[in-house]
Amino acid sequence: MTVEELLARARSSLRRMQPTEAVEALERGAVLVDIRSDSERDRDGVIPQAVFVARNVLEWRCDPASPWRDQRVCDPDRELIVFCDAGYQSSLAAASLQQLGLPRATDLVGGFQAWRAAGLDVESALEEPSAHA
Repeated sequence: MTVEELLARARSSLRRMQPTEAVEALERGAVLVDIRSDSERDRDGVIPQAVFVARNVLEWRCDPASPWRDQRVCDPDRELIVFCDAGYQSSLAAASLQQLGLPRATDLVGGFQAWRAAGLDVESALEEPSAHA
């Protein structure tokens, strides 16, 4: 299997969201999950409503049965919208979360770059109070 095939398989289980759809989902109680690196966040900024979860611990924070779970992102009934910089890594991550028992996990088409290009809220990472919490 190639990485492109792996990505296609992951995306086949997702109902991916455009940035404007994600805004509507936030109004319904969805959670945006930012898995970008610190350097990307520092360079480009952050989405104010997003919860930052480092990619290397995402499954542990989102698994409802994990002792290291984060209550903001581990509810199987909550819609989770994972995003990375351009929307590739987040597709693989969201599919992984579905396998962990989070059926409403999905990702943001085009990632952070599409959010910003749509003119939606972005602020400096320096303004974010819990960037490394």
